[in-house]
Amino acid sequence: PSYRLMTIISSFADLLALLTILICLLHLCGANYEVESVAGSRNLLSAKLTLVGGTTQFGPDVKQLNLTASLETDNQLHVRITDADHQRWEVPQDVIPRPEPALEDVLLHSSGMSNASLPGSSTMSSESSDLTFTIHTVPFRFTVSRRSTGDVLFDTSATLVFKNRYLEVTSALPARGASLCGLGEQTKRTFRLQQNDTFTIWNEDLERSDLLDINLYSSHPFYMDVRPGGAAHGVLLLNTNGMDIKYGGSYITYKVIGGVLDFYFFAGPSPLAVVDQYTQLIGRPAPMPYWSFGFHQCRYGYKSVADLEGVVAGYAKAKIPLESIWSDIDYMDGYQDFTLDPVNYPAKLLRPFVDRLHNNSQKYVVIIDPAIKKEAAPPQNESVGLFLQRNGTNYVGRVWPGEVYYPDFMNPRTAEYWAQKISEFRRTIPADGLWCDMNEPSNFKAWEPLNEYDDSPYRINNTGIHRNLNNKTVPVSAVHFNGVLEYDAHNLYGLLESRATHDALLKDTARRPFVLSRATFVGSGRYTAHWTGDNAARWDELAHSINTILSFGLFGIPMMGADICGFNGNTTQELCSRWIQLGAFYPFARAHAEKTTVRRELYVWESTAQSARKALGMRYRMLPYMYTLMYEAHATGSPITRPLFFSYPQDADTYGVDRQFLLGRGVLVSPVLEPGATTVGAYFPAGRWFSLHDHSPAITLQTGKRVTLPAPADSANVHLAGGNILPLQQPGLTTSATRQSEFHLLVALAENGTASGELFLDDGESPEMGGMGGNWTLVRFGCNTEDSKGIITTTVSSNVVQNSYALSRTLVIGKVIFMGLPSPPKGFTVYVNGAELKAAGTKSRTNGVFSVSGLSLVIGQQFEIKVVMSH
Repeated sequence: PSYRLMTIISSFADLLALLTILICLLHLCGANYEVESVAGSRNLLSAKLTLVGGTTQFGPDVKQLNLTASLETDNQLHVRITDADHQRWEVPQDVIPRPEPALEDVLLHSSGMSNASLPGSSTMSSESSDLTFTIHTVPFRFTVSRRSTGDVLFDTSATLVFKNRYLEVTSALPARGASLCGLGEQTKRTFRLQQNDTFTIWNEDLERSDLLDINLYSSHPFYMDVRPGGAAHGVLLLNTNGMDIKYGGSYITYKVIGGVLDFYFFAGPSPLAVVDQYTQLIGRPAPMPYWSFGFHQCRYGYKSVADLEGVVAGYAKAKIPLESIWSDIDYMDGYQDFTLDPVNYPAKLLRPFVDRLHNNSQKYVVIIDPAIKKEAAPPQNESVGLFLQRNGTNYVGRVWPGEVYYPDFMNPRTAEYWAQKISEFRRTIPADGLWCDMNEPSNFKAWEPLNEYDDSPYRINNTGIHRNLNNKTVPVSAVHFNGVLEYDAHNLYGLLESRATHDALLKDTARRPFVLSRATFVGSGRYTAHWTGDNAARWDELAHSINTILSFGLFGIPMMGADICGFNGNTTQELCSRWIQLGAFYPFARAHAEKTTVRRELYVWESTAQSARKALGMRYRMLPYMYTLMYEAHATGSPITRPLFFSYPQDADTYGVDRQFLLGRGVLVSPVLEPGATTVGAYFPAGRWFSLHDHSPAITLQTGKRVTLPAPADSANVHLAGGNILPLQQPGLTTSATRQSEFHLLVALAENGTASGELFLDDGESPEMGGMGGNWTLVRFGCNTEDSKGIITTTVSSNVVQNSYALSRTLVIGKVIFMGLPSPPKGFTVYVNGAELKAAGTKSRTNGVFSVSGLSLVIGQQFEIKVVMSH
């Protein structure tokens, strides 16, 4: 009956997608390929595909293709489709090192089955892997499934288009079973991808202020899909060329203008496992120095050294933490890299200022753009290969300094040149970090077409209006080292500059580098932090920042933030106050503004200053926890800032939550994102939730629920999930001062009386973090509760995993705070390492919070505290 059909095909979009697949199965649309031969060995399957039919739109079809599918690990499936007869551009191995199939396996075509004897499909699977690959022969398509459940993760249609500069493939998705996130960089209305969104992948210098779903500074063709029940998987198309990705709800289509179809599938099944597997391939996030977790202040328009001095003094007077002051291009002479304005930023004034910062345990960071002023570059005969070429000579573009050359970071000699320039500059001004801007790369100069590559047969939706690829960047006909075209390598430019800058700082300082880059690509997290770019001082931008920061956690770039109070446009007192209440919990917390806007340092308005002291006070208390999250990110790829479903994947109501986020697994931030708000709606998953402001048991739920919370004018709601132990310190005005204070442990008991947590410590600046033979300490805390005949015993203990850092230092825990203990007992006794604690004033209980103070528990030594209560 027709009504049953309409039940299955629930929307016109689903019907259209089904009709498209049916038409293509009948060979009535696009190009089709048939499988000519298949061979398999161990965890590898290879096939040769032959064109059947085809079209002339966007150029002639490639007639023969090679497909290789390999289970590279139990959790990683690699499917690669390329031209069988001609080598094509692919991401270089030195950029993202990755396994390649053994030659003898690839050559199995010769011993495989021919078309005449082929079955309808061939499957590759392994008992140790949950991923199954199936190739279907006439017409060709492939599916990737989850072996344990039979769930189909990726299911291509019969239409595969493979031309020299146009590739297209579509996969069906369950219309009501898929929940996708990722694909960037765009400013998104929601974190979860919405039906009929098109995501253009092409690095572009474009202000994000008024634009939604438009390609911005970075390119990350990776998504995570969470299916009902919480099983997640990841899909990466490893390709640097421009592309449009259309998400239609029941399908996803890739339209790519070059390279190869190089897919990676990650089995999960938890969201954290997906990111772990993904960053195993693309590289783990770089460890960030401890100081970078402090609060940073910047402005385009700090006119002189005296201006910087006034800002630093303003923060000190207001008693607001300030870790570093930044300089935009104002410090340069004529906006040239590695120079100083001789009038407003002369070395004789700037160097003593930086020295005073260092003496006060504060830092200084400067901006550098990639382009080198033409007159400042080495002579042409000495600079061959150092810069991008076009038509046989250095390409001349135009940005802030005027006419410029663009360093070719693909050339190893260019990385050496860059390192030398950075080292020479740091001899004059010992900057602590470098901020790489304009590295899409940006170009203000108009261009004249040189060859066919200056316009693609298929125009991706660049900037939302299908602009030419050369819009506001170097011409894509420019040539890199070894003849690589900018057409192919454009999206790598920011990554390669970040790598060269990171390596230069490491060589020059022998300390952990801090690099912030505007342009990124897959794998950039190995070298750099990122921020959302030129946002605007608007309430919607405040809210959108959460989506972008969560997305970059998926992309392996956890050190992420947005310009607090907004970059463009005049902010307001209320907006700035609410922004620092949120921004204090960004992994990277920096305020930055455009030079024509009103001043908005956090001390300008007293109400904002009050919010800043409160929010940053909590941040600095939580620095040990946030730094431990950095260690976890470096070790496993786990995001510092996470969507709620990372901790609660079986709660489908968390999938669409994007106005809140988690720090780590259990700190829930519920900010105010609208003007005039006196309450805020927040979703709480099942369990116990304690306020981090007053430690009160605010929420206890058997199932997830939306709750209306009061929204004080000076703070955001921050809660800790029961089951977590947070290491805390006492906040100072710098991270250095905070690190010298005693530790407290905040123990939030789950309903079953358990909790756990960990603490990672090192010097905060050694190049490696947690490496073999390094000086670091890792302590795991655990808590359990036993009830024996009305005597309830809650025990918190430590397990020292490694202690080569804290051993030689007097780092102690002075207080342990328990939240969620049973109702007031008749009496209680506390034992520390087996001895009863009898000292007066060391035990207290207020509003259900029980504290044990006056302790001196050495971090690097195992301890046990028992609270015995009788009822």
